[in-house]
Amino acid sequence: MAPLAVSLGDPAGIGPEITAKAWEQRTERNIPAFFAVGDEAAIAKVWNGPLAVIAEPAEACKVFGHALPVIRVDGDRGTEPGRPTVDSAHSSLHALELAVGLTRSGAASALVTGPVSKAQLYGIGFTHPGQTEFVAERCGVAGDMVAMMLVGPTLRTVPVTTHIPLRSVPDILTPELIVAKGRATIRGLRRQFGIERPRVAVAGLNPHAGEEGALGREEIDIVIPAIERLREEDAEVTGPYAADTMFHERARAQYDVALCLYHDQALVPLKTLHFDEGVNMTLGLPIVRTSPDHGTAFAIAGQGQAHPGAMIAALKTAGAAARRLAVSACPKA
Repeated sequence: MAPLAVSLGDPAGIGPEITAKAWEQRTERNIPAFFAVGDEAAIAKVWNGPLAVIAEPAEACKVFGHALPVIRVDGDRGTEPGRPTVDSAHSSLHALELAVGLTRSGAASALVTGPVSKAQLYGIGFTHPGQTEFVAERCGVAGDMVAMMLVGPTLRTVPVTTHIPLRSVPDILTPELIVAKGRATIRGLRRQFGIERPRVAVAGLNPHAGEEGALGREEIDIVIPAIERLREEDAEVTGPYAADTMFHERARAQYDVALCLYHDQALVPLKTLHFDEGVNMTLGLPIVRTSPDHGTAFAIAGQGQAHPGAMIAALKTAGAAARRLAVSACPKA
């Protein structure tokens, strides 16, 4: 298996630090071989460990045992941790672009994206809602055909709608949108997690899942028709459920993924249960892509406080998914 590609994200954020800290735990956490894509100077500013600038992904397996491999993307070497700039935004975008290309070409077996600042990216003309949509476009996949799955040790969730105002959710929800996200989820669970007949629990939109129309008709008019169509996918699709009873321990044992209808409905339970281990995984792509489920944390960048747990989980999740799709293995150093 080829090594994983890790785009560092904004070099002023914690991406360089958590990538380096993940490499430090490569043996004890059984992390697959990976290489960073970005400005190695950003790593050196927050970490004193060994770096090896490489020219090709294939070199990563040779040096991974004794140094963190980096494919260089030139950036503004004056960028300081915690102080994002226009140049740091350009660096993060260039790193993402290169890492996507290397993964699409097969030189990397999977893509792990470090945290970026959307505000900084928008300032340099970035037009996508986030990295997920950017990666999907570069892979030639329509945005509504991919799904953002949040993965933790005891919970997986998928939001049908993501970065939109809450008041817009009922107007945007349609049976077709729920079905598209549900299909991407079911196929992703089969392909990347090896679950042949996924169990999908679908949340309701309204309190108590609408109380049979007394608290809203979205469940009757939108959600239930979508569930009926998703049952044609040879999956166990149930619901709609009241969201306030879906996430306790006994409930979680009854499904493989919770299909949620808006951003916070999916992310609040995941981050409550698994804040330091949450992984953002994009389903529906021709490549494996994961990301730690947190932001740039500019406020603590460069202070040695960043926890690498989510990056480690993102690397291990990506590696496990890539192994399911690969026939050969990258030898361990």
